[in-house]
Amino acid sequence: MFLGIIYGLLFWAATLILVLGVANKVRLYWNTPAPLKIPTMPAPISSRGVVWRMAREVFLFQSLFRADKLLWAIALLFHYSLLLIVLRHLRYFLDPVWGVIAFIQPFGLYAGFGLILGLLGLLARRVFIDRVRYISAPSDYLMLVLLLLIGVSGLMMKFVNPTDIVMVKAFFQGLKYFSWQPLPADIPLLVHLTSVALLMIIFPISKLMHAPGVFFSPSRNQVDNSREQRHIAPWAAELDQQGVDYLSELKK
Repeated sequence: MFLGIIYGLLFWAATLILVLGVANKVRLYWNTPAPLKIPTMPAPISSRGVVWRMAREVFLFQSLFRADKLLWAIALLFHYSLLLIVLRHLRYFLDPVWGVIAFIQPFGLYAGFGLILGLLGLLARRVFIDRVRYISAPSDYLMLVLLLLIGVSGLMMKFVNPTDIVMVKAFFQGLKYFSWQPLPADIPLLVHLTSVALLMIIFPISKLMHAPGVFFSPSRNQVDNSREQRHIAPWAAELDQQGVDYLSELKK
């Protein structure tokens, strides 16, 4: 029960930090002015085009495909493996488990190997490509190592040292109602949960914030209509009106 209480408090704190931290960053993104029209060409000329372009960017990594085919393949493998794994883990929070979540369980399980391969590819790129290694900070390596630790410990719980997943589900179900439940004292499980909690805590201050940040990128979310409609940032509208009034006075 002691482990259950410690990890219960840890995950409540990590969840609070994650939600508030991401919400604060999104608020900052939302309020950051975009004074210029800077969509990356070829840019859409309508709002529907922007939505379609953003969908291709988010789901297919279109710009990355154009820039680097190998990196695109590695990134696609990593991100979609991670998505399947996250969806698979929803079974620990749902009771009863949704049909679609039950259906993807075997796919999510073997997506763990895809996750590891994708992370190893991203890590090798930072180590062996000179121009990438030059701009890589220690935090870039540590983030990849943390994700690798999560993936490896998760696979160990399935194939090396199986964990009592019934107890694990009871533990997370109990967190929803502030009911502390015992947690298995298996080393791979504790390493896995500790790493996940650490990832949740550092997520709002890491480069992983590119996940919500892509939606606020002016080079992606702007319509290319600078010739048809003058773009004035809200904070500059008052100054623009003052300029118009000044010119009107000069003409008089």
